[in-house]
Amino acid sequence: MKIVIRKIHKYLSLFISVQLLLWTVSGIYFAYNQIELVRGEHLRNQSYDEIDFNLQELPSIKARSMKPFIRLGELLIQIETANQTLYLKQDGTEASQIDLNQAMEIVDTKTSLQALAASEIFEVPAGAEYRGRSLPLYQVQTNHKDSINVYVDAWTGDIVAIRSSSWRLWDLMWGLHIMDYVDRDNINNILLKAFSILALISSLSGVILFFITPRRSTS
Repeated sequence: MKIVIRKIHKYLSLFISVQLLLWTVSGIYFAYNQIELVRGEHLRNQSYDEIDFNLQELPSIKARSMKPFIRLGELLIQIETANQTLYLKQDGTEASQIDLNQAMEIVDTKTSLQALAASEIFEVPAGAEYRGRSLPLYQVQTNHKDSINVYVDAWTGDIVAIRSSSWRLWDLMWGLHIMDYVDRDNINNILLKAFSILALISSLSGVILFFITPRRSTS
């Protein structure tokens, strides 16, 4: 039995050693880096807009929810109906989405970064650094040394993500950590579950070997 356990421990440890190393390295990286800095929260300008408004001219709409917000100094109302999302001005007319220049203006205003160029995002490929965000979306490139891209919602004007080289390294480490090498989001994938069980078996076999292996006398 001892020989069987020793072989299980030996070959399992060899098989999963690379992933154990990746778990350790990525865990150390996460421990020594603040996620708020990785996400670029320190680059946002903390300011609050106030504006007078009157919603009496809004048309009668059956809405599930209504949310007023300010975009480039103008009050807009986001209305969720059963079938669609509407964006209206306070006089009831429909608002249009922002353009590329306005997206750059928002980055200049709402962050400490300087916008250089902007482009519209039309699809979200697997593993994209802006995954999880709704389209339409603008990518705004900045002059920061850390190759920072800022992603702006084309309707609300909200900055939905700030992505830098630091974030991309974090994202790579996260993908290696959870063993999801494409989407880097699925922590319930089969590969991670299988290796976790194998790592548990390897650890248990090592503990068992420690207690069943006789200690040599030093005398």
